Amino acid sequence: MEPVLPASYQDLEVLRRRRAELRESLSALEQALAGPAPGRVEAWTERVHVALVELSADFREHVETTEGPDGLYHGVLATAPRLSNAVATLTSEHVEIKRVIDDLLLCLTEPRVDDSVDAVRDLGTALLGRLVRHRQRGADLVYEAYEADIGGET
Repeated sequence: MEPVLPASYQDLEVLRRRRAELRESLSALEQALAGPAPGRVEAWTERVHVALVELSADFREHVETTEGPDGLYHGVLATAPRLSNAVATLTSEHVEIKRVIDDLLLCLTEPRVDDSVDAVRDLGTALLGRLVRHRQRGADLVYEAYEADIGGET
């Protein structure tokens, strides 16, 4: 049986573009977290905060693109109902990831002291790992449903 592609090739291009934007936000947060903090905690915190706000916005767009009324998951379920467990897993991950983003944003608004840098880095690194694994599972889902590779960005 031939896979049923999303409404158009353009839909796959939108997915690829959103995926690339999210990847850029991940990189920005990773770079901000890895930046030097001793003696410049205020500047470090501001850089991490800016990167995290950008990531948060891109993640909200990702959730809308996948879960929205015309989102990817509705198409996947219509095309390949056998993937309903994978869709449910990805949807529940959205809630968990958003909670971690919110927790990290809260950490960045608390008083800034050198001791908090390690805690923010730990939480930020855990967030990055979750997002990377989530993106991998999303690419697998699209491939299983449509035999289309959205994994590589250029």
